[in-house]
Amino acid sequence: QVQLVESGGGLVQAGGSLRLSCAASGRTFSRYTMGWFRQAPGKEREFVAAVWWSGGITYYADSVKGRFTISRDNAKNTVYLQMNSLKPEDTALYYCAVPESSYTLPGSMGVNPVGYWGQGTQVTVSS
Repeated sequence: QVQLVESGGGLVQAGGSLRLSCAASGRTFSRYTMGWFRQAPGKEREFVAAVWWSGGITYYADSVKGRFTISRDNAKNTVYLQMNSLKPEDTALYYCAVPESSYTLPGSMGVNPVGYWGQGTQVTVSS
C-alpha cells in the first residue's frame, strides 16, 4: 500500500522556520512530480509548492514564493518543504501529495487530480 507520511510540523513564532518532510512508501515516485498543499480552518485546501521528478523544475503559490523551498531526494523517496520567514497566515495543516499522472507538471499540480495524500502535519505560526 502507498503511504505518504509527513513530519516536521510544529509551533513557531512569526519569522521563524520549519522544515517539513514527506516520506513515501509502497511505491517509488522518482518519475512523478511531488508537492505540498495546505488547509487552514474554514478554508479550502490550497496548493503550496511542487517539484518535478528531476528536482530542476519547481512551482510555488504566490503566497509562499521567496519564502518556501521545495526539494526532493529520490533515493529516499522523500520530498521536503523548507519554510522560512513564516507568517501567521501560514498556519494550516500541510499535506504531501502525488498527482495521479506522472506527466503532471509542477505548475499544473494545483488543478490536476491528486492520486495520493498524506495525513497532514500541523504548522502553527504565532504572532
